[in-house]
Amino acid sequence: MKIAVIGGGASGLFAAAVISKYASVTVFERNEKAGKKIYITGKGRCNLTNLCPPVEFLGSVVRGNKFLMGAINSFPSEKAVEYFEELGVKTVVERGNRVFPQSYKASDVTFALVKEIERNGGKIEYNARVLNIERVENGFLLIIGREKRSFDKVILACGGVSYPSTGSTGDGYKLAQSLGHSIVKPVSALCPIVLKEDVMAIEGLSLKNVTVKVMCGKKEFSQFGEMLFTHNGVSGPCVLTLSSLINRLDGDKVLSIDLKPALSIAELDKRILRDFEQNINKDFRNSLDDLLPKSLIPYIVNRCGIKPDKKVNLISKEERLVLVGLLKNLTFKVTRLDNIEVAIVTSGGVQLKEVNPKTMESKLVGGLYIVGELLDVDALTGGYNLQIAWSTAYAAVNHLREMV
Repeated sequence: MKIAVIGGGASGLFAAAVISKYASVTVFERNEKAGKKIYITGKGRCNLTNLCPPVEFLGSVVRGNKFLMGAINSFPSEKAVEYFEELGVKTVVERGNRVFPQSYKASDVTFALVKEIERNGGKIEYNARVLNIERVENGFLLIIGREKRSFDKVILACGGVSYPSTGSTGDGYKLAQSLGHSIVKPVSALCPIVLKEDVMAIEGLSLKNVTVKVMCGKKEFSQFGEMLFTHNGVSGPCVLTLSSLINRLDGDKVLSIDLKPALSIAELDKRILRDFEQNINKDFRNSLDDLLPKSLIPYIVNRCGIKPDKKVNLISKEERLVLVGLLKNLTFKVTRLDNIEVAIVTSGGVQLKEVNPKTMESKLVGGLYIVGELLDVDALTGGYNLQIAWSTAYAAVNHLREMV
């Protein structure tokens, strides 16, 4: 059996590494090297999975959790860790069950998969962009430049459209559509949020142990943890998660930050009153050093409306409560999610109802398999998205292996 794998990213390399033991495999990669997106995952350290039970894992899947149930249960994260260990990639588990190569080098993951493909006699052709796929009587005809190549089965693993510099430019959508598949419009996921208000003055400010909320109509989404301000908005773990939860919602959105979630309004008021008493002769702008990060103070002073040079002992209760309200509910209008080119993953892709969830085989075109980010599935940060790549690829090749 001759199998073509289109795309040398996470799901494509994994599929080829497994099935190359049993069949003739050729990977077509449009770049000059494989695994470009793997190289940048986990800030170059490659958070290759999340070591948690399938039920917990699926709880971190934003879209497609029911579709992925079979694949994740059949090839859970513990099996992924075992597989990479067998390939010589020793792993470590960090906070939040996140699994990394012991070397903290994403290149080790890519190298191990490429080496396994080559060891089993598989081939990887670089700078090989598949322009079209034709369904023929005995299989598929791939158009690569001016060349035509015949294969019995095809695995589409082209990724989405985030980080186009890695080769994810939407080729997979076009190829899937040419074979009759529908595409859910791709949108940004796990990305920064752009705000209407000017936050340049606090660009680079990182906040820990805050609660960030986004309200859209009657819907409210909340995250606790870390975030940071960018030149035009906000980012960081809390914000990335929120972006994936709101990226398909229409309507005006408001983002709010509770800078002191551990304190109630009354408790925070007492805390500020105590600070004021200790700084009774100081100007307001010099009285918040024990309460807020230094770089945030001028911004808060400006937003709360109290004159910066007003003496603390002259600040009224009403003014103090305005300050309390601002610290508990620092609001911004959301302009949009950041561009999909800078999103960690793509939300959207091939319609799930057109794909068999057990085998990843197309319901429209027999012998065509669709895996990884090309599917309309996405999850939160923490190794979940790479595990989806491994699990969907495994589901496809496990089905192919039964035919060999």
